[in-house]
Amino acid sequence: MMIAILLFIVAGLAEIGGGYLVWLWLREAKPAWYGFIGAAILVAYGIIPTLQKFPSFGRVYAAYGGVFIILAVLWGWLVDRKTPDLYDWVGALICIVGVSVMLWAPRS
Repeated sequence: MMIAILLFIVAGLAEIGGGYLVWLWLREAKPAWYGFIGAAILVAYGIIPTLQKFPSFGRVYAAYGGVFIILAVLWGWLVDRKTPDLYDWVGALICIVGVSVMLWAPRS
């Protein structure tokens, strides 16, 4: 379970970090190498989920969506200095509960 959580976090950071570098390149006039590095990181993001042991592509990517939301709130807080409000935290909590149910609920 710890490897799965670590892979979700690494993939989420790759998705957000790669997208952020592309954003900086295109929206904030940073050098083109920001975009190239961001694109390479986004390719890595596409590979990381394949390392998960869960058998269902759809379930894994749906869970990544929930983890992405939590990481995006934290990224906005730590990198962009936008303090999350109560509703951001409640929404993130709802997402992590949903992800947990999707991935680890007992199934027959």
